[in-house]
Amino acid sequence: MSTINNIRNFAIIAHIDHGKSTIADRIIHSCGGLTEREMKAQVLDSMDIERERGITIKAQTVKLNYKAKDGTNYILNIIDTPGHVDFSYEVSRSLYACEGSILIVDSTQGVEAQTLANVYQALDTNHEIVPVLNKVDLPASDIDRTKKQIEEVIGIDTENAIPCSGKTGEGIEDILEQIITTLPAPKGESSGELRCLLVDSWYDTYLGVVILVRVIDGKLSKHMKIKMMSTNQEYVVEKVGVFTPKPVDINELNTGEIGFITTGIKVLSDTKVGDTICNALKPLKEALPGFKPSKPVVFCGLFPVDSSEFQKLKDGLAKLQLNDASFSFEQESSSALGLGFRCGFLGLLHLEIVTERLEREFDVNLLTTTPGVVYKVYLNDGKIIDLQNPSSLPDPTFINYIEEPWIKATIITPDQYLGSIIKMCQDKRGIQTNLSYSGNRAVVSYEIPLNEVVFDFNDRLKSMTSGYASFDYEIIGHREGDLVKLGILVNGEPVDALAMMIHKDFAQKTGREVCEKLKDLIPRHNFMIPVQAAIGGKIIARETIKGFKKDVLTKIHGGGATDRKRKLLEKQKKGKSRSKQFGKVEIPQEAFIGVLKINKE
Repeated sequence: MSTINNIRNFAIIAHIDHGKSTIADRIIHSCGGLTEREMKAQVLDSMDIERERGITIKAQTVKLNYKAKDGTNYILNIIDTPGHVDFSYEVSRSLYACEGSILIVDSTQGVEAQTLANVYQALDTNHEIVPVLNKVDLPASDIDRTKKQIEEVIGIDTENAIPCSGKTGEGIEDILEQIITTLPAPKGESSGELRCLLVDSWYDTYLGVVILVRVIDGKLSKHMKIKMMSTNQEYVVEKVGVFTPKPVDINELNTGEIGFITTGIKVLSDTKVGDTICNALKPLKEALPGFKPSKPVVFCGLFPVDSSEFQKLKDGLAKLQLNDASFSFEQESSSALGLGFRCGFLGLLHLEIVTERLEREFDVNLLTTTPGVVYKVYLNDGKIIDLQNPSSLPDPTFINYIEEPWIKATIITPDQYLGSIIKMCQDKRGIQTNLSYSGNRAVVSYEIPLNEVVFDFNDRLKSMTSGYASFDYEIIGHREGDLVKLGILVNGEPVDALAMMIHKDFAQKTGREVCEKLKDLIPRHNFMIPVQAAIGGKIIARETIKGFKKDVLTKIHGGGATDRKRKLLEKQKKGKSRSKQFGKVEIPQEAFIGVLKINKE
């Protein structure tokens, strides 16, 4: 029987691609969680996409038994967290369930923006932190420089920082020993009333909703009647278990432990992440301090290329939502694209992953509209509308003003790229708030409208700095902006999928670019097609796609046939105007994608 003093709960935090999952693999292997035969790279990354891209999307937990050098047996509960900015809420809830963190920094790259954001989150939750310098087997590794950076940029003492290599397994023992000596044991009353934190939940085809819990006080056992405090619903615990990484059934979870339970819940939305679970017979008066629920910040329309696949898409979205409560969708229809869904995501990577999973797992060909953010529209009569889709903007005469979300962006970059980054941020309407240096790296903070960042900011930052700069952001609220709706008309018909909200100063230029792009991408038809950009009723740009022209005069030979020529041309002209009247302009998918790629440079 283990005592609470022999338990260590910790999260692994780092910037994307610094080797969290690899080190987690090594720790599992050295503690004997899996045999040699069962081991594979990125054990904790269960999805194909996670493995291919080398990114972690869902936080995963593992319980391991470790015999320390002093002969004592310890229980280690690891939570491997995602490193990407879009999944920062996954990180926040993982941190709440632990007492300490291992901070992994790539010794060839040094401190990155995401490292900073995650460490500050950990320090806010009063974590003890063990710094680990990974990839020391590489020739480019510079331990002293990385230590100095950690001290200067983050402000953590690196005297006990452990050099290690996830690839070769060097330094893994030292990490485990350091965890035991540095990180505190969980606090809690094992004889007290049951208090649990709901850390995560996902859907299992056989078991229904599986709930990951951290027991704060008391114990959670099989057949116990529990109560969710946010919904006031009561359930009976059917199954209790831990991951070693394989799921293992046990009878009870004691104070300070992390494990999973099933209660026969079928719908994921019944389990709110951050909720408090208590004994239904002895309910608590107040809940544990929860963490902020995730809110979608980026919205875009998903439409099937083939309208017959609509049902397939609907089923696919419903299944994905079973495992990812952070994204939302509602049905919408578009005159240009037919039936589809308006979906909300945590960020662009999240959008990319969901669309990729839809195409891969459910075999749906998708068409994605321009990603946009949620605007607050204040009307003259005092009402406030949350606007997700630009095409549903009310008439401008009813609008008092529009507010848009702003973010605080932190960029860490080698100083030779600073000038071009500052120029890009200024072009994106950014306001500089801070600039500091650590050696030859600059840490710059900006307040920028989220709309400007959401599409291509990260890509451009990476290409501008050869991949050396890193970027992290947090939302700081809404501010009033001089925004207009840019509508695109093809053959006099508005294409709602191409409508976008845009700052007045950029409208003219973007409108012109969109028209030029569409002119190149929409194939020629039998009739002439005007492509226009408009703000309200005012056309601000126009391009014309010329129609095919058949030479009807070839069969007339010799001179003096002017009359016949004129008649044939008149006839052709009538046919053209008729086909224009009834003809439907086919806009290919490439055209939509092409418009998405237009940068506001």
